[in-house]
Amino acid sequence: MIIQLALLTAVILQLGAFFKTLGLIRKTRFNVSWITISIAFFLMAIRRVSELLDFTQNAELSRIDLFNTWVAVFISLLMFVASFYIRRIFNLQEEIDKMRKQNEARVLSAIIDTEEKERQLFARELHDGLGPILSSVKMAFSAINKEEIGDKNKVIMERTEKSVDHAVMAVREISNNLSPHLLDTFGLLKAIRSFYNAIAITKKPELDVENCFIPPKLPKNIEVILYRILCELINNTLKHADASKINIVIFEQSGILELNYSDDGCGFDLKQKKHQGNGLDNISSRVKSLNGKVQMHSKSNNGFFIKINIPL
Repeated sequence: MIIQLALLTAVILQLGAFFKTLGLIRKTRFNVSWITISIAFFLMAIRRVSELLDFTQNAELSRIDLFNTWVAVFISLLMFVASFYIRRIFNLQEEIDKMRKQNEARVLSAIIDTEEKERQLFARELHDGLGPILSSVKMAFSAINKEEIGDKNKVIMERTEKSVDHAVMAVREISNNLSPHLLDTFGLLKAIRSFYNAIAITKKPELDVENCFIPPKLPKNIEVILYRILCELINNTLKHADASKINIVIFEQSGILELNYSDDGCGFDLKQKKHQGNGLDNISSRVKSLNGKVQMHSKSNNGFFIKINIPL
């Protein structure tokens, strides 16, 4: 009777170990070696059932059979305990991976925050430092009486004044690109439209942002990163895609902000790393700093699509 109970316990323990290992297959990403281990645990459980059936049919067992039976029971117990601790190891590994991803996101976020602060500082120095100097030069030229100088000098002055005007505009554009003031005043969509309209290209694709529904209280860091991402994507389209239309969709659902960007350009093979450049890597890094996810789809002669999800 004791042997029967022991064998029945061994069967239960062996099946428990099998189901525990079976539940870990997904965590191992369906690794072949772990699937093989799970199958081995199942076959050992069948072996214990077979031993139990043999004992019920033949109650008289030799000492060797009894010894083997108790060894089998002890092995089943060890395997059950081992499967329990293996599960704890996998859970610990998941926690370590989660902490590593969180630390990476914090580091990336700190780098991006520092980059934005440096951009703002440089933009402020350009706007408040170089801008007034150029304006003073322009006023000085305006104060000169052009009637008292010769025609040749008058032409030189007019050209110089136009050059100063261009320099003032360039400083404003550089300052705005480094630290977009429209983003603070009017929000993301207005800043994107302003950025797009300021691009000096004669033939530009149509920009569609009509299906954007941005949350009213979008965190500042997310807004800035989305602006940088969209600027990068628009620049990539204008440089490489030869597209006729750019479509941007932004909306929030269940606490997740989703950005969909697409163009109908020539596209490229995502598997070929040389076609991606640093731009898409920078986008992925920025999204990663917000614990977001990126999905990209593109094929040659079939446009480009990117989907970005950011938790709010």
